Amino acid sequence: MKQQKWSGVLFLLPGFLFFCLFLIYPLLRNFLYSFYDFKLSNINHTVYVGLENYARVIEDPIFWISLKNIIIYGLISVPGQMILGFIVAYALNASTKSSKIFRTFYFLPVVTSWVVASLIFKFIFTDQGLLNYLITDVLHLTESRISWLSEPAKALSVISMLGIWKGVGWAMVIYLAALQNVPKELYESADLDGSNTWQKIRYITLPSIKFTTFFVQIMLIIGAFNVFTSIFLITKGGPVHQTEVMLTWMYSKAFTEYDLGYASALSYTFAAIIAVLTFIQFKINKLN
Repeated sequence: MKQQKWSGVLFLLPGFLFFCLFLIYPLLRNFLYSFYDFKLSNINHTVYVGLENYARVIEDPIFWISLKNIIIYGLISVPGQMILGFIVAYALNASTKSSKIFRTFYFLPVVTSWVVASLIFKFIFTDQGLLNYLITDVLHLTESRISWLSEPAKALSVISMLGIWKGVGWAMVIYLAALQNVPKELYESADLDGSNTWQKIRYITLPSIKFTTFFVQIMLIIGAFNVFTSIFLITKGGPVHQTEVMLTWMYSKAFTEYDLGYASALSYTFAAIIAVLTFIQFKINKLN
């Protein structure tokens, strides 16, 4: 019995050590750095400053811009992915050969690299890009080219469109799995009662998959707060930091200005915001 016990411990030990070394230790070390004035440009001059870095976060106007931008991005991309993902899943729920082809087609953006997708969108929406060429030179809808990426509102809209395009397939797969588990007897009873499609969706489908909807919502909110690659490659946070989000600003402070102490404080402030939002979502779900 003891030999079996130690055999299990030895099997778990490599994974546990890897987890501690590459996850737990960096998290704790990063938390410790958030209380220090720690800069890579002057690594020998590390001074304990207490909560000063967190106070700097609250006073930082770009932090509030990045938080506003990430909320706007989430308000556009999360409902967009959920609604379109559900519509596509509902339409493809029929088990036909063509639906399998369309499932693959809609899922392709999910497995497409964020770098590739971001560069394609940048090529389409730059001032000299494909979209401006079509609407200006081919269709003659406008006389001058539209600055899609130079104005914050338009740039965030483009990035949100990319997020929706990338995420619809993932939401579709999750919803499709949930829809296939809804008892068909409920739909048959509804047909006998003369219910139309909207009534079946409202009173049968949506209540039956409400926990799936909650899961999709939580995951997409966390994903929205982790947006980085698309903004970094398309706008780099510009113009004048107006499209910054939490991760791009954190990256800039850590690897451009080498202010690791402040970047660490930003990261834990960011984590606290996500934790609060997740807690609120769980409370709302319990009330429902």
